[in-house]
Amino acid sequence: MTKSPTFYIFHGDDDLRVEEEVGKLRAKISASPNADLNTAEFDGPQTSVGELLSAVMAYPFLSDKRLVIVRDLLAWITRKGAGETGKKAVEALVTALPTLPEWGRLIFWEREKLADSNKIVKLAQSDEHGFEKLYMVPKDSTEWILKRARETYNVEIEPAAAVALASVTGNDLRGADNELLKLIAFVNGEHPITEHDVALLTPYVQEANMFEMVDALAEGRAKAASTLMYRLLEQQEDPFAILAMINRQFRLLLMARDHLDRGGAPKEIGSALSVHPFVGEKLAKQSRAFNAAQLERIYRALHDYDVKIKTGQIDAKLALDLLLAGLAR
Repeated sequence: MTKSPTFYIFHGDDDLRVEEEVGKLRAKISASPNADLNTAEFDGPQTSVGELLSAVMAYPFLSDKRLVIVRDLLAWITRKGAGETGKKAVEALVTALPTLPEWGRLIFWEREKLADSNKIVKLAQSDEHGFEKLYMVPKDSTEWILKRARETYNVEIEPAAAVALASVTGNDLRGADNELLKLIAFVNGEHPITEHDVALLTPYVQEANMFEMVDALAEGRAKAASTLMYRLLEQQEDPFAILAMINRQFRLLLMARDHLDRGGAPKEIGSALSVHPFVGEKLAKQSRAFNAAQLERIYRALHDYDVKIKTGQIDAKLALDLLLAGLAR
């Protein structure tokens, strides 16, 4: 029979997943009698290893388990400048962790990725009493959203809708989860979450308008592009944010064009640029309307206007008008 771990390391910048994993272990302990009396939490930089070990080794009071949670201790004792004190703390843990009592459960909650060479990480990976898992925020949260909807909430979300939601929330997984819950409540099980649902409940319409605006520019429809740009300005008061969105889009198009010019397949653009395949398809289509020289010229113009706006040489809205007039062909 496999024994349960007595010490755990959860680390990485995906604080939502780490919090959920810690919550699962806390829930197991909470089912035991007098759980509150046998649970302790510590702030790593303010806690000595001796204090921590004493807490987890103490015999539980009228219960069969004791839970101790410490945040950011391992990063603290292995940081640059920790010196001899940090080395002694690490060695103390290396010695003590494999011998923790069966009733003890010690959780190291680290909000950053620990180095693969970290002695405590390596111990957790190799020792039968240890457990280690890394949770990092993905570059493109689309797949995370699709999986979250299906596995956590048992609902379906269309790929295009997941791309839309990812474009709104970026790498903020907690924000993505909150928006997903709103969408789930909105559709109420009547149908899968669609791109239209995302547009209704989130600022996704900005991203959709951005794709439309680039399409208009590629087709030489300057008036349509200008209309879409002003629609974006109505939704987002800061012209710098609009310029940043345009800049990001053309940077991706330049990278997509380079990929194609090097002989890459259109269907590989998503993986090559670390974006969802759905976005990759749109970039492949739009990049065909430009050659590399045109995209490089546009990218330089974007940079020039950005500098002129930030240095007060030109009004932001006027710059955007001139930019679109210059881009439309």
